[in-house]
Amino acid sequence: MTVKIHDTPDVQNFLKAVAGFDEQGGSHRAKRILHRLLSDVYRLIDDFDVSPEEFWSAVSLLNELGKESQFGLLAPGLGFDHYLDMRMDAADEQAGLTGGTPRTIEGPLYVAGAPVSEGEARMDDGSDEGAEVMWLTGQVRDTQGKPVPGAQVEIWHADSKGNYSFFDPSQSDYNLRRTILADAEGRYRARSIIPSGYGVPAGSPTDQVLKLLGRHGQRPAHIHFFVSAPGHRHLTTQINLAGDEYTWDDFAFATREELVVDATRIEDAGEAAKRGLEAPFTEVVFDVELAPTADPERQSRHKRPRALEDEAAPARREPAEA
Repeated sequence: MTVKIHDTPDVQNFLKAVAGFDEQGGSHRAKRILHRLLSDVYRLIDDFDVSPEEFWSAVSLLNELGKESQFGLLAPGLGFDHYLDMRMDAADEQAGLTGGTPRTIEGPLYVAGAPVSEGEARMDDGSDEGAEVMWLTGQVRDTQGKPVPGAQVEIWHADSKGNYSFFDPSQSDYNLRRTILADAEGRYRARSIIPSGYGVPAGSPTDQVLKLLGRHGQRPAHIHFFVSAPGHRHLTTQINLAGDEYTWDDFAFATREELVVDATRIEDAGEAAKRGLEAPFTEVVFDVELAPTADPERQSRHKRPRALEDEAAPARREPAEA
């Protein structure tokens, strides 16, 4: 069938009715956005001669994505998260905000309310016995190279099987999740474990979409960060560990060259003792540069639904530990 009806008066009037243009109530912005979206989809149906079978198969897949709560997983795979970052980068440049550690995608697995520590923390609960010990450290500085004392460094990452606490019920609460307040020199230190990369669940709706595109759903080993301090732009970022086979082939498009960090294995017992550890362990160093801004909106992370953020109790404060 080669019929095309999108531009006919009947269809154009129908689109206005569907989008609520003839109704007094509702949101004018929502109406305009939905009208544009529906118009583009209707035109797509015309241009690609989409059959009823294809349309309802797509609806079924969308239903499965919702049932499995996988829209947040598919979104980065389709580039939405990275595209939003590109827009924010462009907005910062337009506003004259330059410098600072690059942002990259947050992902869907942050959980609010992680325990707070001064200077350093142990992030793992010791249950992942086969995991390599990681010593993660760095310094938060401004764009002039000056330390930012008291900067808030929120860190979260997967375990050695690629799973995250809260979403993986086998893990303890807030395992591999901590908030560290940087010391007087802007430094933070964390004992944890080397995370594993992970893939989208085989056969899942997200996997089905990616396979239609001839793509995989693998992510490299990575560590997430929120870093903030008064008078500075909030930073949402993550580092990828160098050497992972998917470092430069991340299905979520989160890799940025400046955010690929070496993981150095140290077997010297003396070096381990300096950090209160036993050899061998792996050291990861990630220094952060925060750009200055007086804009209070840019000093806070953007609003979006996050696990426990609305109902999170005040974060538990923990003493510093090796």
